[in-house]
Amino acid sequence: MKLPITILLAGFALGCMFPGSADAQSSAVRAFIDDEAPGWESLTENDFAPVNSDENTWSWKDGVLHCTGLPISVIATKEQFVNFEAVIEWMHEKPAGNSGMFAWVSPEALAELRAEGKPGLPDGVEVQMLDHGYTDKMKALGKSTDWFGTNGDLFGVRKPFKPFPPTSPNGSRSFPRKHLCNGHGEWNHYYIRAINGEVRLWVNGEEVSGGNGVTPANGHLCLESEGSPIQFRKLRVRRLP
Repeated sequence: MKLPITILLAGFALGCMFPGSADAQSSAVRAFIDDEAPGWESLTENDFAPVNSDENTWSWKDGVLHCTGLPISVIATKEQFVNFEAVIEWMHEKPAGNSGMFAWVSPEALAELRAEGKPGLPDGVEVQMLDHGYTDKMKALGKSTDWFGTNGDLFGVRKPFKPFPPTSPNGSRSFPRKHLCNGHGEWNHYYIRAINGEVRLWVNGEEVSGGNGVTPANGHLCLESEGSPIQFRKLRVRRLP
């Protein structure tokens, strides 16, 4: 089956790079997704519904979604998605920031969080958005740092998920094959493709991680508030066959 995915190639030789890219002086060629092609839609304030955050956790300003990071919670799309591709840009405001996007979150998981009215995160596939300073934070606390990465981990949260290698020591996470994320204060570009129980992630233009075996492979998209301020912009999505 051919998928309606339009890709534009860009690199140093063409004088075009992702905003804030750490490879702005590299000659490597990256793959852009043309999210202005037919079928792509922007997700705006009206496309999201509250779940278990405080009133002031999320706020929109000039097309940018700001998150305070407190409490640990999510905001969810009103609609559900089956096969889709999405683009999202994000930036941690402080070192050691933690956040992410959840794919294929069930209505039941959201209903449970709403009913409890407490901090918490839903079931689903998490696309990790973690600042590099988180490693230093864990080391300072005397804790292990080998179980997570800061360049685009993918893993299931109480949901079946078979990670592509390389994986975390316990085999639960797909670790990124390349380290491409920018640090706090810089924007990162994520492209996510989710088809028939398989999720793949591109970080700043290159595919780095993925996994399959997700069931059920449908549900809401959620953005995560997890302890530190973060900004999101250019939330774009396109449904696939």
